[in-house]
Amino acid sequence: MNRVILSVAVIAAIGLTSCNNDVKKEKEVTTIASEVSKDITIVDLSFGVRGNCGMCKSTIEDAVKAVDGVTEATWDVSKKKIDVSFDATKTDAIALHNAIAASGYDTDKVAGSEVAYKGLPDCCKYEHDMAMNQ
Repeated sequence: MNRVILSVAVIAAIGLTSCNNDVKKEKEVTTIASEVSKDITIVDLSFGVRGNCGMCKSTIEDAVKAVDGVTEATWDVSKKKIDVSFDATKTDAIALHNAIAASGYDTDKVAGSEVAYKGLPDCCKYEHDMAMNQ
């Protein structure tokens, strides 16, 4: 009788121990997933960009989207403003301004590259004193 009780106790202990390990593993996976999501910081930013037309829109948006971490970019032709969403752990606002400036367009903070500006189609050559972010 004692052997039966001892056997049942040993089997119960083994069963509880194996279930306990499964619960621990599940908690560890949840913790890792939470830590990964904390490392991604999406920032929405709007700023002025000079330009004239649909070709400008394509060039400006493509320049920003080429920056690592940018998830969305939309330039408004009439408002001379771009709305950008990006992962702040991969890039920052000045990198966005620099990318646009390198393509030949002025932003609120960075003047466009003169060499790139001269290479723009005539319809894209904007006035450098043009109001932006309206």
